[in-house]
Amino acid sequence: MTSNNVPMFTQFVSPEEITEDLLQALVQCWTEVSNAGGAAGFPFPPVDAVEVGAAVHRIVSGLSPKGSRLIVGTVDGGLVGWLNLRCDAHPLVAHWSTLHHVQTRLGVRGQGIGAGLVRRARDVARDEMGLEQLHLAARGGAGLEEFYGRLGWREIGRWPDALRLAAGDDRDEVLMLLSPL
Repeated sequence: MTSNNVPMFTQFVSPEEITEDLLQALVQCWTEVSNAGGAAGFPFPPVDAVEVGAAVHRIVSGLSPKGSRLIVGTVDGGLVGWLNLRCDAHPLVAHWSTLHHVQTRLGVRGQGIGAGLVRRARDVARDEMGLEQLHLAARGGAGLEEFYGRLGWREIGRWPDALRLAAGDDRDEVLMLLSPL
C-alpha cells in the first residue's frame, strides 16, 4: 500500500449518501482509468470530466438497496477504486447481479484493491442481498480473465470479436460467473 492504513471498503445504497467530494473522486478515478486505456466503460479515450460526470450521475441516481449499490475502496480517506453492483428485479433473474465498472486508481494497481472490491461485492451480494450468483462481462485481451479467475470466477462464454476498439483491434467480450457465492 502507499500508506500504513488498511484499505476500507464501503457500500452506498442511496443517492443521498453520496457527498459532493465522493462524487468528484468517482469522476476523477473513472477519468484517470479510462484515459489510461482501462476497460471500465469508456472504450475511446480521451474522456473528460463532463462526459464521465454524466455517467457517474446516472449510476448514483439509480442507487437503491434492492437494485444498485456502489462499493468504494479508500486508503487514508482517499478513493482508490470502486465498482457498481446492479440487479434486475424481474423474477427470472432476481437471484443474481452484475458487476459494472470495476476500477482502481493507477497508483494502487497490484496492491489488492481490485480484489478487495470484488470480494466485498460478493459478500454484499450473498449476505445482504440474498443473491446466488454474480455475472460480469470483461474485455478480452486485457488480462481480466486471469484476474477474476484468481478470485474464483469462471469463464462461461465469449462473444468473439464483439468489441471494436480500433481498426484491426477487435476483442472478445468474455462472460464470467461467480457461483455459488
